[in-house]
Amino acid sequence: MNGFSTGEEDSRGPTDQICCLIDNSERCSKVAGNASYSKRIQNTVAQKRLNLSLDNTVGHFCICDLHKRIIQSAKDSEVANNEVDLHHLQINTLRRYQRRYEVLTRPGLNKAQLADNIMKHFKTIPIVKEHVLTYFIYTVKTNGNKLDQKNGLNSSNDIM
Repeated sequence: MNGFSTGEEDSRGPTDQICCLIDNSERCSKVAGNASYSKRIQNTVAQKRLNLSLDNTVGHFCICDLHKRIIQSAKDSEVANNEVDLHHLQINTLRRYQRRYEVLTRPGLNKAQLADNIMKHFKTIPIVKEHVLTYFIYTVKTNGNKLDQKNGLNSSNDIM
């Protein structure tokens, strides 16, 4: 070997790393993939009470495909339980929500932290499903919404 990499080794990911997780008090012995055990994933694992923890003796955060699927299925069930995933929104949208509802946060939060804080606020808003459905049906039938009315695009202005 001449000391130069062809790039083939790098494209397959780490070949000698083992999953960094401890599953039910046993260290996982599967080969780690390219998925990372980030702080956001750690929060999901804690919220879902999965018996997974980080082995602090390893020097990486890579997890195996099995644990990636387990965590992903836990996240998918969260969405199936009528929860909104605010992490998919743009940071500007999150900040606009924060200003509109005067959500108090410390300055300098990243997108994931801001989304978590806004989700806490979002869950405290009382919602009466009947009112929401009634308003939604009314909005659909009248072909308009508040944004259309604000921009002067009300359906009553349309020519038939």
